[in-house]
Amino acid sequence: MNVLDYTWLIILAPFAGFLINGLFGKYLSGRTVGLIGSFAPLISFIISSMIFIKFTGTDPHPPFEVEIFTWFAAGKIHVPVAYLFDTLSLVMIMVVTGVGTIIHFYSIGYMKGETGIARYFAYLNLFIFFMLNLVLADNLILMFLGWEGVGLCSYLLIGYYYETGYAPAAGLKAFIVNRIGDMGFLIGIFLVVANFGTVHFGELSSIVSTGPVNTALMTGITLMFFAGATGKSAQIPLYIWLPDAMAGPTPVSALIHAATMVTAGVYMITRLNFLYVLAPASMAAVAVAGGATALFAATIGIMQMDIKKVLAYSTISQLGYMFMAVGVGAFSAGIFHLVTHAFFKALLFLGSGSVIYALHHEQDMRGMGGLMKKLPVTFFTFLTGTLAISGTPFFSGFFSKDEILWRVYNYNFYLWCAGLLAAAITSFYMFRLVFLTFSGKPRFHEHDNHTIHESPVIMTIPLVILAVLSVAAGALGIPHILDMFHTGNIFEHFLARSVADTAVTVYGNNTEWMITGISVAAALTGFLAAFKIYWKNRYVPGDDSTITGLKKVIYNKYYVDELYRHTIISGTISFSKTVYRYFDILIIDGLVNGTGRVILRTGERMRSMQTGVVHDYMFSMILGVTLLLMYILADKFL
Repeated sequence: MNVLDYTWLIILAPFAGFLINGLFGKYLSGRTVGLIGSFAPLISFIISSMIFIKFTGTDPHPPFEVEIFTWFAAGKIHVPVAYLFDTLSLVMIMVVTGVGTIIHFYSIGYMKGETGIARYFAYLNLFIFFMLNLVLADNLILMFLGWEGVGLCSYLLIGYYYETGYAPAAGLKAFIVNRIGDMGFLIGIFLVVANFGTVHFGELSSIVSTGPVNTALMTGITLMFFAGATGKSAQIPLYIWLPDAMAGPTPVSALIHAATMVTAGVYMITRLNFLYVLAPASMAAVAVAGGATALFAATIGIMQMDIKKVLAYSTISQLGYMFMAVGVGAFSAGIFHLVTHAFFKALLFLGSGSVIYALHHEQDMRGMGGLMKKLPVTFFTFLTGTLAISGTPFFSGFFSKDEILWRVYNYNFYLWCAGLLAAAITSFYMFRLVFLTFSGKPRFHEHDNHTIHESPVIMTIPLVILAVLSVAAGALGIPHILDMFHTGNIFEHFLARSVADTAVTVYGNNTEWMITGISVAAALTGFLAAFKIYWKNRYVPGDDSTITGLKKVIYNKYYVDELYRHTIISGTISFSKTVYRYFDILIIDGLVNGTGRVILRTGERMRSMQTGVVHDYMFSMILGVTLLLMYILADKFL
């Protein structure tokens, strides 16, 4: 069997799961629905793995495209539904289907007993379908279809608890903010079509690599695409939707807001790297925005009390690292951190879900504590994820984050300082989370003490798998200075077949050792600060009324949401009301209603001529005929 003949199943399997659960789920048991929903991405993962193995063999198969059918053609533009299989897309589909499958199986246990379980798994499968279209698309239009599709599914899944007030509002917020960024993406596509006459990645790459380069045009196009990326990947200034998106079920947070959808912007920039390398200003904008986001979001994470909100701001911060990497031209480092982040952040979200599940949906860390012995598997796996994200040596996050910091250091010292400070803060707030949640005396209700127990096996096995991956994945990107077996950076070499790094690389000097040592010291500093405050001193934050000063500003997320509400949102509403009052009512409605009134009054005047008296009609006929004859005679004789 040639596995390449079955690539279409990668896309079709989750869509089939969506149709089955969406149409017939109400007739099936919750367990059956969960198994159907979980095996759909598993089939995609198995086929993806077989293709991946074929690519990594001694005689690797070259990149290839699979065209399913022609979507539409307009003039010179031909847009097929076609999928590109190269090393970049293979890495992405392995993450999407692999982590997606784990989260689906976890959801069977977490969502047990919930109403609307068929709807939940149908939406999850549909999300996987659109995400696979996004990362496998061989052209911008099909990518945009997947881009919009994951936005729609995100809205549906965030608002899963639609009977509450906050979940639908959070879903709507995510949808609207993403539409702002998506407008930039759409303008970028229009500019590409207008100037290059194609949306196919291969053709576009050939055109820009052989023809003269208009730097201003390239900068405009890439900045428009970057606007789309800031929305989908929650970067400044469009990051505000992601923390609110925690209103959805915890597995949704793990899938959409840690492992897949939010990384779409990083993937898109990497896929279009041949455009970005021709626009240095855009690359700089990407790097600076990433550094600012990484540091800004990390500071907010320090004061959050909701366990999922801490992880949400952590996600924003880690995405900032990825943007820094691709912004300085270290595309392989950015994608490598995308992969390791998918493992340890999915682990952390699912671990938080296990805690929330045990505490009967308590999410405030001030109501936790003392869970280390009651949830041993959750604790040790969560600690593994924390060590990974904090950059602890020999965990996956250490290798990927250290590679980014090293590349950024070679690009700009001040940007490196921002990344280093964000790394120290990340270590602090993550260990703060661990200590407040698992150590100290229990702070939950006394009657819950006897009911709290470890999550079922269907939930703990995914935690163990992700914990192993959070450690082992780092071996794929061993840096040069630690390459004792001279294997090289396996991940970078694999990805180089599709994406070429442009970042400055300096190997074999003491500076790299120094940078690595400083990054480890930063992580250790963050840990020691959290250890002293939250473990040794057993400090537990008080209620909201006790938070004052700068802490209150950070706790309220620098009032960015309030600033948007009182400027952009209020301004837009006021402007809309003014336009409605003076344009819609006076001009539009005035024209429509005025036309109606003219016709009505004309009809009333003409109606008065219909008297119903026969001799009046005879008189009108004689008068009309007389006037007509006079006109004819005058025309003839005068």
